[in-house]
Amino acid sequence: MKLALSSIAAIALIALTGCAPMPATNAAAPADKTSAPAGVMSFEIPADALGAHDPQLTAVLAKAGALAAAQKQPTTILVTALAQDFPYINQAIWKGVPAKHTVRLSLENLTAGAHQAYSVSIKPTQGG
Repeated sequence: MKLALSSIAAIALIALTGCAPMPATNAAAPADKTSAPAGVMSFEIPADALGAHDPQLTAVLAKAGALAAAQKQPTTILVTALAQDFPYINQAIWKGVPAKHTVRLSLENLTAGAHQAYSVSIKPTQGG
């Protein structure tokens, strides 16, 4: 459990310090306006913290919702987990979204396959 808490602390630190989207830079890539937009943030969810509905994980998920709502363009939150975990994760994310957010948010659930990490990704909505 100590490893899970340190993992959650690291996720929380990333969530707290990653509030401003950083532009993607790649010296080898040409400046092409048709390329896919860079993600705002992405993190893995420790399985044991998810199974325990750890309060620190709940707080990090709420911060992810707040971060997504703070974006200036339509934003998609993609959750990859087992189907039985979606209600808990989705509810924790929506808790962080202010009642009067101005950006259009989309929350998508993707069922994790065998040996696939549970994760949350926040990215600009493509085509929207």
